[in-house]
Amino acid sequence: METQTKHGLMIDMDGVIYAGEELIKAADVFIKRLLKDKIPFTFLSNNSSKSRADAVEKLAKLGINVTEKHIYTSAMATATFLTEHYPGCCVHVLGEGGLLKSLKNAGIPMVDKKPDLVILGEGQEFSLERVHNAVDMILAGARFIATNRDPSPRREGWNNLGIAATAAMIEEATGREPFVIGKPSPVMMRSAAAYMGLQPEQVTIIGDTMETDIIGGIYMGFKTILVLSGIADKEQLIKYGYRPHLVVDSVDEIEFPLKWWTKP
Repeated sequence: METQTKHGLMIDMDGVIYAGEELIKAADVFIKRLLKDKIPFTFLSNNSSKSRADAVEKLAKLGINVTEKHIYTSAMATATFLTEHYPGCCVHVLGEGGLLKSLKNAGIPMVDKKPDLVILGEGQEFSLERVHNAVDMILAGARFIATNRDPSPRREGWNNLGIAATAAMIEEATGREPFVIGKPSPVMMRSAAAYMGLQPEQVTIIGDTMETDIIGGIYMGFKTILVLSGIADKEQLIKYGYRPHLVVDSVDEIEFPLKWWTKP
């Protein structure tokens, strides 16, 4: 006889639930099914500039009604990491919105002089002067952390360089690489699992990116589902030395309970 144990889902948003501002077909039906069947899930976002309220609002506009408890971001993971590993620290932040709010909620002081750490997040208001100041702080001894290392979309007209570009500039100037918190780092994956109250073997992650969602899940011992509704190309999967446990065109093809959600 088989009995179902406690399991939950970590779900990427862009490319899985929506593409830009457009809902991916039947993604709203998928989330309603999770809510109806009381399957625990958390949306996992690498974007540190958007707050949980921002994410909830965007999803609501697409017909998906969830609460802030369903959102976990790299900003939240960063605040948790600092609280655990650098109690009593002060930080200088190159970032906006959700990152500032998460650090404030965690009681972490933000300063403009002599910080213990420089924290890099997304931002569209960075001046070269602010980057220079951050470089000087790191050269003076501040540690360097990035909320994620997402690349630029490399599309004409895009107004956000992506953290990878800003981090590269600071790296070149300081000779220091940042410690990265967000996906695919196990730091965020482990922090999100703890947030959900789950062990690694109880987690299935759903994403559209082999280099973040899937490899991050594999690092942690999660089960992994790759959806092809985002940037992943099925014909290119052979080039990776790792593979998802399941590949589907979109989330509406996922059937529950998943085959690995049972035990003898």
